Amino acid sequence: MVRAQEGPRARYREQTRAEIKDTALRQLAESGVGALALTRIAKEMGLSGPALYRYFASRDDLLSALIRDAYDDAASAVARAAAQAQALSPRARLHALAGAYRAWAVAEPHRYLLIQGAPVPGYIAPDDTRDRARAVLGPFLPLFADGSPGTSHSALVAEMTAWLAADAAGVTSWVAEYAPDTAADQRRAAYGLAGAVLVWAQLHGSVGLEAAGQFAGMGHRGDTLLTTQLDQLADAFALD
Repeated sequence: MVRAQEGPRARYREQTRAEIKDTALRQLAESGVGALALTRIAKEMGLSGPALYRYFASRDDLLSALIRDAYDDAASAVARAAAQAQALSPRARLHALAGAYRAWAVAEPHRYLLIQGAPVPGYIAPDDTRDRARAVLGPFLPLFADGSPGTSHSALVAEMTAWLAADAAGVTSWVAEYAPDTAADQRRAAYGLAGAVLVWAQLHGSVGLEAAGQFAGMGHRGDTLLTTQLDQLADAFALD
């Protein structure tokens, strides 16, 4: 009898948690992360403060859930693009993956800025967000592993090689998950990491400015700028 009752209770709990997160996301979109407050969410939902704390122990607990969801959705968008672009050239795949990331970010800028914007004062993200962030970049690794960066990138490649040798926080397993054929080739693995770090920086710069509305009143489109930057990066790694 108890087991039969656990199912509906668990479903109700998850439905309520989802409603709380949806309400929090609306607040983020309207007023930014600084305005996020459990008491305000409870009032909007018609719940008491203590009732809300049964679902999220604190504002930071709720923030962590929203951040995990945002990373997971961004990673899913990039993974879908990678699956659809398998038959394309490396350069075209690079554009497809980056384009999927940009499309997700500009469609939901409040979620993008939650994970890539200014840090929330006093908030410390849980360790598992690192792996979620790596899942976003993972599909880029095999693209650059097969590239050939020029000498201007030698310092970065050397640092990535050292990172692999130290295996800081399992970087080798991360590369092996997304570019398994590089497991026995440290040089290619380092190329993959160097390219992924560079594309991350370019995505954050271009997409971050666009998501924050910084391109308003300027004479270019966000996709045009990103396309130009990606072609420069593809040239630097000799991607065809």
